[in-house]
Amino acid sequence: MRYALTVSYDGTHFSGFQRQPAARTVQGELERAAEEVFGCRTRVQGSGRTDAGVHALGQVCHLDGTTSVPPEKLKDCLNRFLPRDLRVLNSMEAVNGFDCTRGAKRKTYRYSFYCAPAEQPLLSRYCARVKTAPDLEKMRAAAELLIGEHDFKAFCASGSSAKTSVRTVYSVDLREDVFGQARVYGIAVCGNGFLYNMVRILAGELVAVGCGKEEGFTEAFASGKRSCLARTMPACGLCLMDVEY
Repeated sequence: MRYALTVSYDGTHFSGFQRQPAARTVQGELERAAEEVFGCRTRVQGSGRTDAGVHALGQVCHLDGTTSVPPEKLKDCLNRFLPRDLRVLNSMEAVNGFDCTRGAKRKTYRYSFYCAPAEQPLLSRYCARVKTAPDLEKMRAAAELLIGEHDFKAFCASGSSAKTSVRTVYSVDLREDVFGQARVYGIAVCGNGFLYNMVRILAGELVAVGCGKEEGFTEAFASGKRSCLARTMPACGLCLMDVEY
């Protein structure tokens, strides 16, 4: 039977999703737990590979196995063998032909950062800190330029194995909240797929625009040069929120 899982994790102490020799990874921990439940080695496939330090609220995975445990109870069995910073939130029998990677139609990532006079211990694990409060309206105006189908080559870090850098961004939503002495900002980006570090680069450019630096979007799209854009934001602020099928 094929099972579909919804998985959440705090990526702080993981070396990313993908299994690696001698490294703590999300896939490695899930497969270790699955072996305990099914009694044999079982491959767990994820909808995508989050990098080291990146979090997930709604990562989707699938795995194949045989057990008398009802599909909706599999999550409880797996969680018995998982560390506290990784949990299966939901488990079910997958429909015929379900593939969590190839079947994904849309993904939503949220990049979070805050502005405060001093570092905030209750925020710094999941948000990057910036020194200057950005202008949200300038950021929103710049975000409109990202929506649609574009060649996002300039928004891709070196080392990508993607066959094409053309992607479609459906929406970019920016929000601001207050948390104690800090102003907390969220950039939610929904698209049909993302390049290596794309959301972190995109977030860095929007923050730069909000802080008064000249937009590099036009030149970046025309030239495809990463050097046209601002710095890549830290991994701690990125979270995979949802995957749609």
